[in-house]
Amino acid sequence: MVPPMSIEKPIHIVGGGLAGSEAAWQIAEAGWPVVIHEMRRTGGEVRLTDAHKTETLAELVCSNSFRSDDADYNAVGLLHAEMRRCGSLIMRAADAHRVPAGSALAVDRDGFADAVQKTLLAHPKVTLVRDEVTSLPPEDWDSVIIATGPLTSPGLSAGIRSVTGEDALAFFDAIAPIVHRESINMDIAWFQSRYDKGAEVEGGGADYINCPLTKAQYESFVDELRRGDKTEFKQWEKDTPYFDGCLPIEVMAERGVETLAFGPMKPIGLRDPRTGHRPHAVVQLRQDNALGTLFNMVGFQTKLKHGDQVRIFRMIPGLEGAEFARLGGIHRNTFINAPRLLDTTLRLKAMPRLRFAGQITGCEGYVESAAVGLMAGHFAAAERRGAAPALPPPTTALGALLGHITGGADATTYQPMNINFGLFPDLDARDPKGRPIRGRDRKKAVAERARADLDAWLGEKLAAE
Repeated sequence: MVPPMSIEKPIHIVGGGLAGSEAAWQIAEAGWPVVIHEMRRTGGEVRLTDAHKTETLAELVCSNSFRSDDADYNAVGLLHAEMRRCGSLIMRAADAHRVPAGSALAVDRDGFADAVQKTLLAHPKVTLVRDEVTSLPPEDWDSVIIATGPLTSPGLSAGIRSVTGEDALAFFDAIAPIVHRESINMDIAWFQSRYDKGAEVEGGGADYINCPLTKAQYESFVDELRRGDKTEFKQWEKDTPYFDGCLPIEVMAERGVETLAFGPMKPIGLRDPRTGHRPHAVVQLRQDNALGTLFNMVGFQTKLKHGDQVRIFRMIPGLEGAEFARLGGIHRNTFINAPRLLDTTLRLKAMPRLRFAGQITGCEGYVESAAVGLMAGHFAAAERRGAAPALPPPTTALGALLGHITGGADATTYQPMNINFGLFPDLDARDPKGRPIRGRDRKKAVAERARADLDAWLGEKLAAE
């Protein structure tokens, strides 16, 4: 048993976005007082962020879409379903203010945010304070959830750095695409480390998957990179310089046709086992999660628009049928190296009274942020009750997301990630002829397992409470 904390003190939440709002709801519904600290205000001294337009809690600053609501074949749709089962305020408000969007869940953004705020402020256990937390929270705040998102204030960022020693400054975060391992054509690609240095895996290969290009293939690829459609920086990003070691691949390509072949695509130390020769260029992919289901394209950070990324990257031999768990990007962001810094209940190892939730943990997307807030709120409330927090099973969408953030991802290459089926433990499901099921059938089987395991977990949690 965990010794109960003083119940007279509230749990403090820094940030009133989707993650902070969901965390506050979970705590209040569990019976504990909670204070939300939100810096945004429009009355008196106006104080907004570079992205927000209102002071309303859970304001949607970009799209009004929560993406697919398909709980059988889409991981984010499955996450929607799990959050509904867990009493999510964010999902309740989204369902109540849904607008037509086919199979996706899109919302009336103003009605959605207004509903979240009114519901929270009507709860007797919730207090909203309009103030800015500009440094580490005071020591007498014995339980704090930091849910400040990608635009965390400089003062609080500096405080976090002082405790962790990690660089959490805002910069152009370089994100490389991630490919589902099963979609890579291993009749063309092969496992090998440069000069065969590295741990042996998969029957004599090595750490990296290598995709070879001939001179003609490479030159066509570079030409398409140069011509591809690029995204523009948002207004508040324009004065932030590129991180020197992470130039976009299209910027490198514009410096000369052979620049990439002497950079992230250099073939030195590699030989194609089919030909016995060194290719003109090679794209390397490195394992990105402990399960070995996801591989990231090394050095392929990019500002190409998503449609062109898919089209151009599928020109690479071995990736012609690639399915992407995440596409690349470069944008201003603030997030911590969660796999290194957080424990399994989202507490900062160096200062356990602090928990983190939402995008600052390195999750990506509205729903994922709210889901991490839901779990952080659940864990904080359990501690107040004097109980050890119960972790959702890793086979669920909630558990898979939590596991990725708190240790499943490679800390040396950790970057923001959406929920996807590549984060779930493997499932040995077979058809009536004994063959492993693939594609849509496998996704549905994973989703069915997740729902069953979530229901069992909720039943056990309810009995314990």
